[in-house]
Amino acid sequence: MNVNEIIEKLPGLGVEYTIKIILAVAIFVIGKWLAKSITRLMAKGLEKKGIESTLSFFVTNILYYLLIVVVIIAALGQLGIQTASFVAVIGAAGLAVGLALQGSLSNFAAGVMLILFRPCRVGDYVDVAGVSGTVKEISIFATTLLTVDNKTVIVANSAITSGNIVNYSTQSTRRVDFLFGVSYSADIKKVKSILLEVAQSDERVLKDKEVTCGVVELSDSSVNFVLRPWVKKEDYWGVYFDTMEAVKARLDQEGIEIPFPQMDVHLDK
Repeated sequence: MNVNEIIEKLPGLGVEYTIKIILAVAIFVIGKWLAKSITRLMAKGLEKKGIESTLSFFVTNILYYLLIVVVIIAALGQLGIQTASFVAVIGAAGLAVGLALQGSLSNFAAGVMLILFRPCRVGDYVDVAGVSGTVKEISIFATTLLTVDNKTVIVANSAITSGNIVNYSTQSTRRVDFLFGVSYSADIKKVKSILLEVAQSDERVLKDKEVTCGVVELSDSSVNFVLRPWVKKEDYWGVYFDTMEAVKARLDQEGIEIPFPQMDVHLDK
């Protein structure tokens, strides 16, 4: 093809490529608008279903950028650029990122499970992954706990879902378990009466639930009693501390001995 033929075809090529560029720009602009509209509808749908805002934001962002990638590939294809290589590169990059972030992805999957199934919520007092505390935040990758001594502990979500989750806040009532030991010389019926009296005299102990009290063990140096009253969950620790103190005071008042470990040392001359 000589120079004259090229010059003759330039106007046609200019028009052809101008149309392709205009169509590519139109595909990008319309595609971007559609991507925003779809993600907006997705966000509203997730909000109506009560999905946590953190998860909703993350999912809609991923969806938006995936749609933008599709739009860009479509626009490049309209320009006549071979997009198969782009798709292959994106796929390889996605695989590499997935392998590099497999630990983070497992935390993400666990975070989705925690947010969807809600075994614990913000404000609940829980025991997870060997840590006890109040849930302050559940994010996509980790959960933040505040311990009773005011320490902030950040636990990976995968560590939470891979073990047992003990939630102390889901039920409105809790049973307080006590173990008291008295000497073998003590009157069993009297001890039982004292323990029941102390528990039932506390206004915070629920009257519609039976207080369990009885001998649970005959140990080496003591007769062990259990005392199990029921309380509202917010009264648990108050009842626990006050009952321990009240039982000790009453047993001392009644002259009932609480045995303690002793050691006899014999010296041979």
